[in-house]
Amino acid sequence: MSTFKVILEYDGTHYAGWQCQPDRRTIQAALEETLATVAQERVSVIGAGRTDAGVHALGQVASFRSGAILTPADWFRALNGLLPKDIAVRSVQRVADDFHARYSAIGKLYEYRILTRRGRSALDRHRVWHLHKSLDLDAMRTAATALVGRHDFSSFEGSSTEDTNPTCRLERLALYREDDDLIRIEAYADRFLRQMVRAIVGTLVEVGMGKRAPGSFNTVLAARTRAAAGKTAPPHGLYLVRVDY
Repeated sequence: MSTFKVILEYDGTHYAGWQCQPDRRTIQAALEETLATVAQERVSVIGAGRTDAGVHALGQVASFRSGAILTPADWFRALNGLLPKDIAVRSVQRVADDFHARYSAIGKLYEYRILTRRGRSALDRHRVWHLHKSLDLDAMRTAATALVGRHDFSSFEGSSTEDTNPTCRLERLALYREDDDLIRIEAYADRFLRQMVRAIVGTLVEVGMGKRAPGSFNTVLAARTRAAAGKTAPPHGLYLVRVDY
């Protein structure tokens, strides 16, 4: 048996997220079915993060073990030949047997994209959050500074999970404006709570719209309740960019 690390890119528009679910189309299920076809054996896949329905990935990481006599190059060719067109393998490598896509990770980078213009987008309608008005980016940047560091992020946890540790170290929360009407928000942390990035983005947007004071985020953090923060941004603007080990 050998252990392999796979880096994936996918468009999550037509999937119910990463994790296998009964009678629903998921990224994990598609990958496991394709691996089983190639290896002629059942193969279980572990993902670095459980992206929600509609969320995309540029660098999702998965690991699996197989007894098939195949090289990383063989896996790369076979998987890209058989996977659905909206899922692509960027790389495959053999790794140590103690590698675990989720528990071996030390950091993750997410990106959220917001389109701020009056007219809708035909090409990016499933890839950005479209807002019909401009946002005060300076106010959003001011608000974001309060979140950088090690904090209890309970106020930004989308729903209850089995995870009993609400503390994360958010190392970077940066906002960029591109092409006048596109805003990119990058968030890098050692770990993320469920829907944490989307909750942060939704609250920042309220600041950008003038509905929330830029200096209010310390109070939001201290409240440790989801009701203190803003709305959850829609999933289709979110991308898992990179997982570090």
